[in-house]
Amino acid sequence: MRPAQYRFLTTWLLDSPCEPCWGVIDDPLAWPEWWRGVERVEERDGGDDVGVGSRYLVEWRSRIPYSLAFEFTVERVEPPRLLAGVARGQLAGNGCWRLFEQDGVTAVTYEWVVETTKPWMNLIGPLARPVFEYNHDVVMRWGGEGLARRLGVRLLAAG
Repeated sequence: MRPAQYRFLTTWLLDSPCEPCWGVIDDPLAWPEWWRGVERVEERDGGDDVGVGSRYLVEWRSRIPYSLAFEFTVERVEPPRLLAGVARGQLAGNGCWRLFEQDGVTAVTYEWVVETTKPWMNLIGPLARPVFEYNHDVVMRWGGEGLARRLGVRLLAAG
């Protein structure tokens, strides 16, 4: 049974400079405070002075009544523009945050290329793909809305 593979690209446009957006995204321990769907984040390793080598256990829950947990290890950090790493656990793959600012508006993108590792998820993957994709989109929309609330700014677009 082959793992089901998924590729997502999320973009949030915020009426905010880049630095405040970076400060919130670069603090995963606080994500449960503002990002609906993030059930918990536990730091496993703090990494170096910019966070390379940091490891976090992240547990998510959305409309599907099932929690999804994985460990995320930060492999690359270029403040305040890029944070990338690898996931292992119920999902395995790579994620990369990128931030771009122009005229006081910040585009936050998240590229997520993963595969499911649970046999039951792989088994139902072909049929459940639209549900899993919808679930991901819901959680990411909640993230954009929560980030805007946290910063006290307008979310101009999320998709």
